[in-house]
Amino acid sequence: MIPIKSPAEIEKMRAAGDLASRVLNAVVAMAAPGVTTGELDRHAGKLIADAGARSAFLGYHKFPGQLCISINEQVVHGIGGDRKINYGDIVSLDCGVNLEGWIGDTAVTVPIGIVPPEVERLLRVTEESLDFSLPLATAGRRLGDLCAAIEEHVTKNGFSVVREFVGHGVGRHLHEEPQVPNYGRKGTGPKLKAGMVLAVEPMVNLGRPEVRILEDKWTVVTRDGLPSAHFEHTILVTNEAPEVLTWRRKTLLK
Repeated sequence: MIPIKSPAEIEKMRAAGDLASRVLNAVVAMAAPGVTTGELDRHAGKLIADAGARSAFLGYHKFPGQLCISINEQVVHGIGGDRKINYGDIVSLDCGVNLEGWIGDTAVTVPIGIVPPEVERLLRVTEESLDFSLPLATAGRRLGDLCAAIEEHVTKNGFSVVREFVGHGVGRHLHEEPQVPNYGRKGTGPKLKAGMVLAVEPMVNLGRPEVRILEDKWTVVTRDGLPSAHFEHTILVTNEAPEVLTWRRKTLLK
């Protein structure tokens, strides 16, 4: 059963989404050559705690980080530590917060300096696949319409979508019904209703779609070792245009 949020609950989710966005943008501003992923993680943890919230990730199935920080061929669920960011890397930052019992979840992939043209295009196409799909999250449409739009934009540009990891409903819990794949068929899946809240998060690989999990049992990497990008918004389904409950500065790609 897909939860429908009440107006009061939606207000709580707006606040959580705004906090997740502010923390994510602060971490993006800090990401630079020589900074470690652990420093980014600790900075996020302080910002979240100072806002009277907690990380939605820390302790979730024993995940050890405040953020998910994934570099280059790492797709999702990277753990902050001693690794230093290098010029030319791409860094995926996924931030989830729990504010007064409600979750905000958002992610972005940023280039650190100049990256190869095909990697810059990967980031652009991944972000576009998210932005182009969101207008389809309106009451009365099928979830498959949104999912198919992501896959169509990705594949026509020569990239591949990760199939083992998907978006999800979100609310009081980090993962609620429904699953939101980045692939699908138009006209299929559950019918969307006003009040549903979805975390839509394309994970797109430069090369093949296959992934594997490292020995830390968390970090997901591409099997072919090529880069991957990840963007995410938390959105509210309405009877008209969907409302994006998270936001990001549009200056991440020059």
